[in-house]
Amino acid sequence: MTTVARLLLSPGARRFVSGLSAFAALAAAGARDASAQTPSPLGEWQYTAGVPLQKLFDPTIPTWQISVGAAMTLQPRYAGSDRYRVMGGPNFDIRYRDLFFLSTGEGLGANVLRGPNWRVSLSVGYDLGRRSADDLGHLNGLDNINAAPVMKLAADYVVSKDFPLVLRADVRRSIGGSNGWTGDFSAYMPMPGSNEHFFWFAGPTVSFADSRYMNSWFGVNQGAAARSGLPAYSSGAGIKSAGLGVTMVWFVNKHWFVTMDGAIEQLVGRAARSPITQQSTNGVFDMSVNYQF
Repeated sequence: MTTVARLLLSPGARRFVSGLSAFAALAAAGARDASAQTPSPLGEWQYTAGVPLQKLFDPTIPTWQISVGAAMTLQPRYAGSDRYRVMGGPNFDIRYRDLFFLSTGEGLGANVLRGPNWRVSLSVGYDLGRRSADDLGHLNGLDNINAAPVMKLAADYVVSKDFPLVLRADVRRSIGGSNGWTGDFSAYMPMPGSNEHFFWFAGPTVSFADSRYMNSWFGVNQGAAARSGLPAYSSGAGIKSAGLGVTMVWFVNKHWFVTMDGAIEQLVGRAARSPITQQSTNGVFDMSVNYQF
């Protein structure tokens, strides 16, 4: 397989991918933890890291690609919380050619447009929302944000094999729950030290949202203010947060692999100043153990 990221990798790891194990790794990197459909400090690109690179490095994509496993994550109870919780559950990623997918990371969807180094996908995921029970001492009296399906339109573009920077944009609409629009701009690439058994990605993300989404998560209407004791607060559309994420994948052998993700998210503007926000900087860590067929 062609040498990749020649300027990025150390002399001892000049090949980003080589042979069957690394080809499988690119496909498997999109598998994520069971909470992937819930808002998290993870960048949206981390749910599919490596997937846009697969076809660029080996155009012969198998008919079926399937991986299953188990995962855990440590993340805030809600955006802006100063309390964390551990969640766990199954992890899976199923792909049919370069067309359809079902995974804990991307949800259920299809690549509606695609090329050798780019794709546009349409999918539906799930948002567990936020309930006052998540933090009764702080959220009691606020309106719940109900669980709801989320439609997502996303586009990925890889600059080139020699400079495998992935640019990504997505926009999401909650059908119920917050009933709002949110989206992200992000970029990531393989980092120095990546090779056929271990590779890692890193990159930034900027997230934005409309006023309906912002007021659902960070606003306090008059009724909620009277019930909760928090001051009334209104939040408009704009940039919600900025963050940085790292994703790592270790291939133990041809079938077994381990993934780890970490990210820091900084709420900004009206989201950071909201009386609901107790901590404007949140982090997340997750880990999964998977088997690829």
